[in-house]
Amino acid sequence: MPTLDDLLAAAVSGVKGSERPGQVSMAKAVANSIETGEHLLVQAGTGTGKSLAYLVPAVQHAIDVGKPAVVATATLALQAQIVDRDMPRVADSLAPLLGRRPTYAIVKGRRNYLCAHKLEGGFPDDEEGLFGVGDVDKQAGRLGQEVVRLREWAGDTESGDRDELVPGVSERAWRQVSVSAHECLGSKCPMVADCFVERSREAAKSVDVIVTNHSFMAIDAFEGRQMLPEHDVLVVDEAHELVDRVTATITDEVTPGMARIAAKRAGRQADSSETVDDAGTFLESVLDEIPEGRLTGIPDNLALALARLRDTTRQVQTELKPTPGQEVDGSRQVARAAIDELNENASRVLEERELDVVWVSKDPRRGSVLRVAPMSVAMLVRDKIFEERTVVLTSATLELGGTFDAVAGTIGLRGEGAPEWTGLDVGSPFDYPQQGIAYVAKHLPPPGRDGASPETMDEIEALVRAAGGRTLGLFSSMRAARAATDEMRERLTDLDGEVAVLCQGEDQISTLVRQFARDPRTCLFGTLSLWQGVDVPGSSCQLVIIDRIPFPRPDDPLASARSQAIARMGGNGFMAVSATHAALRLAQGAGRLIRRGDDRGVVAFLDSRMMSARYAGFLQRSLPPFWPTADRTLVLNALKRLDETAPPPLDVADPALRGLTGAVAGTTMGDAEVRGAVDATDTRPVATAPPAAPSSRTAVTQGHAWTDQEDEELRDGVALGLDVEELSESLELPVDVIAARLAGLGLEAGTGATLSFD
Repeated sequence: MPTLDDLLAAAVSGVKGSERPGQVSMAKAVANSIETGEHLLVQAGTGTGKSLAYLVPAVQHAIDVGKPAVVATATLALQAQIVDRDMPRVADSLAPLLGRRPTYAIVKGRRNYLCAHKLEGGFPDDEEGLFGVGDVDKQAGRLGQEVVRLREWAGDTESGDRDELVPGVSERAWRQVSVSAHECLGSKCPMVADCFVERSREAAKSVDVIVTNHSFMAIDAFEGRQMLPEHDVLVVDEAHELVDRVTATITDEVTPGMARIAAKRAGRQADSSETVDDAGTFLESVLDEIPEGRLTGIPDNLALALARLRDTTRQVQTELKPTPGQEVDGSRQVARAAIDELNENASRVLEERELDVVWVSKDPRRGSVLRVAPMSVAMLVRDKIFEERTVVLTSATLELGGTFDAVAGTIGLRGEGAPEWTGLDVGSPFDYPQQGIAYVAKHLPPPGRDGASPETMDEIEALVRAAGGRTLGLFSSMRAARAATDEMRERLTDLDGEVAVLCQGEDQISTLVRQFARDPRTCLFGTLSLWQGVDVPGSSCQLVIIDRIPFPRPDDPLASARSQAIARMGGNGFMAVSATHAALRLAQGAGRLIRRGDDRGVVAFLDSRMMSARYAGFLQRSLPPFWPTADRTLVLNALKRLDETAPPPLDVADPALRGLTGAVAGTTMGDAEVRGAVDATDTRPVATAPPAAPSSRTAVTQGHAWTDQEDEELRDGVALGLDVEELSESLELPVDVIAARLAGLGLEAGTGATLSFD
């Protein structure tokens, strides 16, 4: 077999790259981790080429032992990068040395695919009856048009993968053509041979590298469904997101509305279905009397209501159980899934597990919502993820405050009985002190609860004017982002050529990012997913503004529970929870500035606490080592010079369509040659693959995609305290769709050295 050095050199040559010391160090550390079985945490800064650094040793091991390696990412963008750009080139480059072309596949959750049986009428339509709307009148509105388009696309697509339908449809329409894992009939489905999910997973069984996401990986590990093939190596990229994704995966809720829907779906199939509806009404009367916030114990009346819900659903479960030999029925399966979920969630709350946090929230649309989530997932991750395989975790932001301890503690790698692990920081090829300035506007008043001060708006205007646009504004709330957008649109109209200000929520994130990247005289303001994952190299982004330190909300149930638990053990709850959360967000946000070796710019912090607070040093040590200053004149002059000498923006690619196994149309994940290869040196921000040939059915121009990225935005929005109305406006989706997706994700919407700044 060729050596790791030979394979890495071939892969780097195949992507037309050059050897990077950090990449070599990381690849050798990953290979050593796989060989010894010792887990690895590796921080690899932007530009290191970390994807190749773990893909090459992963491929080498998979071919050696005949088992696949699994790569789990947090964002849709990175999944697409690996499948569309990195693996095709790695496979081509390594094939001559390995004797065959390495294979790979992408695996997603069932909800991401069309259900062939549902398309044929095997399941009841959801209560909206959208198929009827679409059939009666194609012009019946956006939803009706979406359903008609979905039916047409279903006859054209090879993969059934929702991501192929760019830009996609609303969640409400997608429900008409997909089913959840619990609703699926499995092997008893009469159309199992035509199932897009089963075909894609079957194709993944014999490949060398499987690409999936954190949530899917967590469900596979925790629930034992064996959706992923047997494997002994797991690479977790974007590992700073792992805890939040795992927590969201195992968060549950109980609402009166869930009871009404479950009872309705059980309908005539269960004589006791009305008792579930009655139990939901009783639960509603109890929850409405409980104030919003965390419950440190289950009140007697709430325990009674939950017990009634548990017992009535248990009776309906018995009635819905099919008799031996009975043909599988889609409507019965959908009813069972709804009843089972309600029974399991009510039972969980009643168990009052030691680490579970229970709280009540008041939703303007859904009423009172009872939620339960684990305060910590550390032991669960230790037992279910680290126990059975060698795990490599990597990200550009794993060291917080100069140490891996904070992240390691949240995933079970500290304390008694923790498995052996190694931490490694391979640095970054970028010269941060020469390429970027970290500016703290220490003259501004501390941020308050009433929005940005007039002085802060003046500061934003001055910075944007000096930069000539080219600004990514990262705000801690959607309300603040919209206020700044409105203000700057009024103030900047006198500029020659006028600087355009885009705001998150006015279009899809990917569309806004492409527009921002293509036009240097543009600003993009927002929150949520803009803090991480936005990759705009080149001259279009030379200023990143961060309005305030992104602490979690003081009344956040999970954050407060974690802080209190740490304090009871003698620790510093604020530093362990709030400051760590803020440090991670700041590191991710500041990392948006320098994406290539020739990028230049400024990260401007409009929160004076970055210098004055006792925790300022911890936050500063978590940032890339930019050149620090508090000199406003110096920064404005620097931005003006950068604007005057800026090169043209880089080209930006449009989205591409996919085939059955997730590959870009015109390519293959198997042993055949890749056709229509993409320039591997392309570092463009969105879809890096070339646009596929247009189709009369798939080249759609309207609708709104619900993707992993949108789920990420919901999670971030909840963490930042946005309410349902704000999330609805931000994502341009109806409130009921937002509320339903939040429910599905178990989320609750809200009512180096220390830098020295002169």
